[in-house]
Amino acid sequence: MKDYYSKPALIIMAAGMGSRFGGLKQVTPLGPSGELIIDYSIHDAMAAGFERIVFVIKHEIEDIFKDFIGNRIEKIVQTDYVFQELDELPEGYSIPEGRVKPYGTAHAVWCCRDVVKGPFMVINSDDYYGKDCFKLIYDFITKPVNDGIKHLAMAGYILENTLTENGTVSRGVCEIDSNYKIVDLVERTKIAIRDGQPMYTEDDGNTWTALDRKSYVSMNCWGYPAGMFDLFDRELRVFLDGISSNPLKGEFYLPMMADKITKEGIADITVLPVSDKWFGVTYAEDKPKVMAALKELADTGVYAQRLWDK
Repeated sequence: MKDYYSKPALIIMAAGMGSRFGGLKQVTPLGPSGELIIDYSIHDAMAAGFERIVFVIKHEIEDIFKDFIGNRIEKIVQTDYVFQELDELPEGYSIPEGRVKPYGTAHAVWCCRDVVKGPFMVINSDDYYGKDCFKLIYDFITKPVNDGIKHLAMAGYILENTLTENGTVSRGVCEIDSNYKIVDLVERTKIAIRDGQPMYTEDDGNTWTALDRKSYVSMNCWGYPAGMFDLFDRELRVFLDGISSNPLKGEFYLPMMADKITKEGIADITVLPVSDKWFGVTYAEDKPKVMAALKELADTGVYAQRLWDK
């Protein structure tokens, strides 16, 4: 069992309820033969070498998730389920009164601490990342360097290629050095296209600040070495200790944690530039464009018309 849990794992964060999309994006058919976006991620991850999938979901969507996804995927790859719930917290901590919002992406990964013991990759369930990122990250995390710090990888996408015309998005905006190491990483939770320019707001749209359209951004596509969960636990506790400043809405984000441990010298982050174009379904209005993009990938032979036939 130890060997099983130590295998490189792909963690897929699928607990979101799709409030902006208007339904469960995880189970929305988008491919030419009814494939889900998550099918493409699993297909590409397996081709890259991953043998384990860990789904992070909520109990309230467990049945529908397994009906549409889990029961199929269990037949082709080793599969585990982890549940991200508000009361899943370190010992000694409790849910702030009135809190209903999830604790964020880094909390979702922390919930996997008992079933992931080796290196791992993390992605969203509703983003199409392309084939390259899975191979790049798999190769990175399976060649550990034992030099006293943790070496993380982030698939780097160009900001202007990750935006939607249909509303705001959240992106971790990076500053990198000449060796593609991140020197600064800031989670911008409300980025939109305004007059053709990517901009962000921190005051609900009263003021907007321009961003470099060629910046590398995090799409929650990360690679981590083995032995990371002590750091996840430590940082989650730090976050919870400070949540009194925003008890109902404060979130523990993966870029936030990565930036902090990098600046402390505990870790470094290598940006792995990805040539594939990202796309996703943040809003219902994004669906036609995503369906057209997946059809084109099948028509040009990048994927089979029926994904799992190939």
